[in-house]
Formats: sequence, C-alpha cells, structure tokens
Amino acid sequence: MAIDQHGDTKLDGVSIRSLPKVSLHDHLDGALRPQTIIELADAIDLDVPSDDADDLADWFEDQSDSGSLVEYLKTFDLTTAVMQTADGLRRVAKEFVEDLAADGVIYGEVRWAPEQHLGRGLSLEEAVEAVQEGIEEGEDAASGDIRVGQLITAMRHTDRSLEIAELAVAFRSRGAVGFDIAGAEDGFPASNHRAAFDYLASHFFPVTVHAGEAAGLVSIRSALIDGRALRLGHGVRIAEDLEVVQQKGDEVLVTFGDLARWVRDREIPLELSPSSNLQTGAIARWGTTMEDHPFDLLYQLGFAVTVNVDNRTMSRTSLTRELALLAETFDYRLEDLEAFQLNAAAAAFLSVEEREELIELIGEGFGG
Repeated sequence: MAIDQHGDTKLDGVSIRSLPKVSLHDHLDGALRPQTIIELADAIDLDVPSDDADDLADWFEDQSDSGSLVEYLKTFDLTTAVMQTADGLRRVAKEFVEDLAADGVIYGEVRWAPEQHLGRGLSLEEAVEAVQEGIEEGEDAASGDIRVGQLITAMRHTDRSLEIAELAVAFRSRGAVGFDIAGAEDGFPASNHRAAFDYLASHFFPVTVHAGEAAGLVSIRSALIDGRALRLGHGVRIAEDLEVVQQKGDEVLVTFGDLARWVRDREIPLELSPSSNLQTGAIARWGTTMEDHPFDLLYQLGFAVTVNVDNRTMSRTSLTRELALLAETFDYRLEDLEAFQLNAAAAAFLSVEEREELIELIGEGFGG
C-alpha cells in the first residue's frame, strides 16, 4: 500500500480519501500549508528556514521527529509567528477547512490557543472572531459539505485558563464548541486549572484535555477528575494501566487497572494520533514503530478509539494517511475504519440530533 500525505490509498477497492470522516484532534497552528507560511512570513519580514514549500515541509518533518514533546513543540514558534494578525488567522483558518474538506472530513473540531496570537495587537475576542470568519469562508468554499467548530484552548503552563474558559463560553453560540488545555503536559496537571474547569462545568460547556501523551496515568486521572474531561486528548498512555498476562496466537488476556477500566467502561473517547505519538515519544514504553503502537490493543479491548492527525504540518500527514497507516499496520478493513469514524461522531461536541446525523452520513458513505 503506497501511502503519502497528499495521495490517495484504496482499501478493499474503495478510496479512503472519499470516505466520510470526523476529525476531533487537529491544531490550527499545526496545520498550515508551507507555502502559506512562506507568504505570511514575507509579509512581516520574518526569516524562515527555506523559501521553498517542499523544503520547508521537509524541515518541519525533520524537526518534529525528535521523540520529545518539548522539542516537537518548538516548531510552533514559526507557525504561531505568522498567525498574529486578523488576516493571517483568517487565511490559515479558511485553508484549514478547505484542506479538511479535500480529505473527506465532514465534521471537524479545530483547537487553538488565542492567548498565543496577541503579539501584534489583537485582543482575545478579535482573534477568535478572525478564526471564525476564516472557518465560515472555508465552509462556504466547500459548499456546505463540512462543518467545523472551535475548541478554545488555554496553555497549561500559563495562568490565563479561567480567562480563556470565560472566552470560550462567551463564544459558544458563535463557533466555539468546547475547551481544551494544551502545551507542556508533564509538570502541569489539569489540577492547576481547577478554577477554569469549575467555571466550565457550571456552564455545562464540554471539555477535552490533553493527557496521557507526555505524562502518564496521574495526568489522565487529573484530566478526568479535576478537568471533568469528556474526552482525552491523545490518552494513549492509558495502556500503561493494562497488563498483558497471557498471549496465545491472536488471543490476549489482559488485566485492567481501575483507571483503564473506568475509561473503557464509560466509553471515554481517546483522541489517538498515531504518527504524532511516534514523533513525540508518547509510545516509547512500547517501542518506536507503528507496529508497537498500542492502538490495536486498545481497539480490540473495546476502548472508544478515534483517529486524528494532531498536527498535519509537523507530521506531514492527513486523516486519510493516518487511516491508511493503521490499515496497513494492523490489517484493518473498511468496517474497522468505519468504527473509528462512528466513535468520533459519537464523541463530537454536538447535540444528540447532530451526532445522529453524522452517524447516518458515515453509514451511507461506507455503504451501510
């Protein structure tokens, strides 16, 4: 199976790109077109590693393949630098939606931290408004074939989370569908932001929390208890609470820790990002290749696994490519890929009626 970022891949004779998809974990500042970065940087006299789009794409991929989340995050210094104006944010958001639509995504949630985009005088509100304008322009360009909601994100190493939570709730009828905390996970637990999460809970506003990527079970526990997370951003290290006690052929006997059982039994969605998890070292406990990723173990055990890109630019990937990689690695068929999309649709921060509509569209698209 020949897999690349922009090409298509067929599974059981069906184009994966043509299948309806749901994207839950996709960062705006991690999804810029290299050519757009070059042009926006030129407009503000910002130096970039290369003025050739292909070479710049290579640079992002090389820099991101570090095995460390901290090093991986350094590449965002460049992308956020060109997203400090309303025009820059609007363009990036519009192209974000267009690229999702071209990849067959029918519903997406875009997460980004407004507090990181104030360097050229924008207010928090102006930044959110600019992104929303870009999203709507992208939806219009896609002729209504996609819907995208904002996940307003606070940086976990700063002290603005309550302010950002209030911002998210203020925009709940103007594009914001949920809240997230992101950034350096290890050493910055969700409990540090309890006031923000209390506020969000009091306003019945949905929350997903980055957890179980750069830190382990303690981080996941804090996301669920302190953050009241309805989904886990990555969450891959929940597998640390599983112990394989016996394996015979394809049959695996596993014992569950209390946390893993809670996440599985409550069907708390895992926003898994296979390529990114390799790049950041999130699966280092199990190995360094896609075959080592505990994705399949979690899937076979009944966890609510979803497939995501995390950062398309840094991982040089797309949702089509991530699904193709998993299909190639674990010999998945179309029904497996459909199950991942149904999990994501059920986990979307939408009303029951809207989620049911998504589920119906996925069923139709997969030929059900």
